Amino acid sequence: MSEELIIEVLKDVFWTTFIILLPILGVTLVVGIFISIFQAATSIQEMTLTFVPKLIATALVIILLLPWIIDKMVAITIRMFTMFQNVLR
Repeated sequence: MSEELIIEVLKDVFWTTFIILLPILGVTLVVGIFISIFQAATSIQEMTLTFVPKLIATALVIILLLPWIIDKMVAITIRMFTMFQNVLR
């Protein structure tokens, strides 16, 4: 395997990971900002108030996006096996 191929594989894996995690982290960020604004407006400083809604939102997003995530993972796996098969020839 050449260095270019290894760099291409790593770039593809990192990019796919970034694309998969972006919506999950985005929803968590938005929920966290809303909870922080709510806490600042009401002066409620409860730790579970920040943790539980973010945990629930993250779990819901993962459950809703699971078919899309699996599709992305299967696509990159097929791409990697095809690439490795071409290298071995």
